[in-house]
Amino acid sequence: PEAIPPDILYHGTTDKYLENIFKEGLVRKSRQHVHLSITIDTAKAVGTRHGKPVILIIRSKEMHDAGYKFYLSENKVWLTDAIPVEYIERWDGN
Repeated sequence: PEAIPPDILYHGTTDKYLENIFKEGLVRKSRQHVHLSITIDTAKAVGTRHGKPVILIIRSKEMHDAGYKFYLSENKVWLTDAIPVEYIERWDGN
């Protein structure tokens, strides 16, 4: 079901994808949705599966307020169709 996201969500990835992410945004590619986490630790675990993790901050409430739809899965993963670059920041670890 569609849901109102928290102000901030996180996405775990690796350095090798950053250039494309900051060019194109986050896109679902072969998946049904882009997957987002409520915690940095979960995003870090996801990013670790692909190499050295990089955590991205997603300004999800701003996106929602601009008309983007979010969904909360049964296993508490937040989902959306795509995330434009302007809503993405790299987490600096602090």
